[in-house]
Amino acid sequence: MATQQFERTDRISSEMMREIERVIREEVNDPRTDCLFSITHVDVTRDLRYAKVYISIYEEDKRTPMLKALKGAAGFIRHEVGTRIQLRYTPELLFHLDTSIEYGVHIAEVLSHLETGSREPDEKETKDEE
Repeated sequence: MATQQFERTDRISSEMMREIERVIREEVNDPRTDCLFSITHVDVTRDLRYAKVYISIYEEDKRTPMLKALKGAAGFIRHEVGTRIQLRYTPELLFHLDTSIEYGVHIAEVLSHLETGSREPDEKETKDEE
């Protein structure tokens, strides 16, 4: 029974992710939301009362205004999602900035730096041997 509950919340999370992104792109008429963004994950609680919406905003200078616009329009977005998805109770939306993509890029840069740093001594050693 517990796995069925997790499967259900996972299905609801993925459906909400699609619908929230569609509502923000098509229905929200706030100029602060006109930027490049992606909803990376929606985490719905088991009782379906709250949904944490993780959003990645690609332009750094538009992050704060867009988050404020989304938090202000959360009621409207919740209402629209509630009409599109048939649930007994539509979860309250909590928007959070997702920086995992930037963190992944940072880790890739660090790893490539370490990789090139470890190759330099090998190249010097081979030159000295010749």
